[in-house]
Amino acid sequence: MSTFALSYENWFRPIAVCCGMGPARSGAEIVGEVLKVRMGWAFRAGIPLSSIAAARADSGPVSGWGVHGFGGRWLVNGSARGLVVLRVEPRCRVTAALVPVRLRELRLSLERPEEFLVALDRPV
Repeated sequence: MSTFALSYENWFRPIAVCCGMGPARSGAEIVGEVLKVRMGWAFRAGIPLSSIAAARADSGPVSGWGVHGFGGRWLVNGSARGLVVLRVEPRCRVTAALVPVRLRELRLSLERPEEFLVALDRPV
């Protein structure tokens, strides 16, 4: 089992904690053949590792902090640093803002993105 903390901007951390999405309730974890991702009550996913078609570091801009998405593309972040993007095929069902949705792409902000990609067996 490998566990990875989400990264948080110092200014956003207290807001996330007050909203139930802080570091104690968030993270990514590889358990057996499943990647589990959560950000408090706002996002929960169990993605089969076999469904992760691609994973890479991401330096693209972010337009918000927290949980945002539409059309199968979701951003789960507490920071604009340490981003990775996962392409999921076939799409899998996850819960975003307590609503079931289909996930095809997930962007995450992580404290150790390089180690995460290595753990997924996707070199940086």
